Amino acid sequence: MDSRLRGNDREVILSFPRRRESIEPVLGIIEMHSYYVYILASKRNGTLYIGVTNNLERRVAEHKGTTIKGFTEQYGVAIPVYFEWFSDITEAIKREKQLKKWNRSWKIRLIEERNPHWIDLSETGYQFPNLQPGFPPSRE
Repeated sequence: MDSRLRGNDREVILSFPRRRESIEPVLGIIEMHSYYVYILASKRNGTLYIGVTNNLERRVAEHKGTTIKGFTEQYGVAIPVYFEWFSDITEAIKREKQLKKWNRSWKIRLIEERNPHWIDLSETGYQFPNLQPGFPPSRE
């Protein structure tokens, strides 16, 4: 069902959806999703692993608990040193594929720009180290 209103020579169409799930976009209700591209390392400048997930904490715990058989278990790769957040899985997968094609020095530079000491981000609540002295600025 729709209703048409006229004003200033423009026609406005109001649409009234019949099912609940179809009303959410009309009302502007958008369910946010979180996806992460992450890099794990065995140690500083060690073996690297790049992956994508919708739950970073769970996925890192799986790697650390060696419930993931394969590359990460074989090479002891379980320290999260870098991640990026995405709201769109397609963009996250695209970025994962892009990073996997990068040469090693680019990956290391990317990690060191945000995490120069290769800190285990799972031990910081997934917060990157503060790289700016005196940040945040004092309100005094």
